[in-house]
Amino acid sequence: MELGNISQPTFGPGPEAPGSSTPGLVTMAHGFLRLVQPNPLPIELINFGQSQSVFSLEHIHELLLYELGFLVCAAIGVLFIILVPLVGCCFCCCRC
Repeated sequence: MELGNISQPTFGPGPEAPGSSTPGLVTMAHGFLRLVQPNPLPIELINFGQSQSVFSLEHIHELLLYELGFLVCAAIGVLFIILVPLVGCCFCCCRC
């Protein structure tokens, strides 16, 4: 295994996805993730050297904007978890 120049490393493109026997599902999953979370990760909000207790409203707004797609999906999921049994109960109890 060749290490190359350790003091001046060269970086290439990121890792490639492994080959899959179900490329349609992989494409669909990646399309969903691009649809749900199109915003890039706000790297400047991750402070490993500083205290994490100093969050301003602007930082919280950026984090919520980053997670907006997942929050909408969670809200739709909770809505279905509540509405589907309720509608089913109404159809079973009120058979007109």
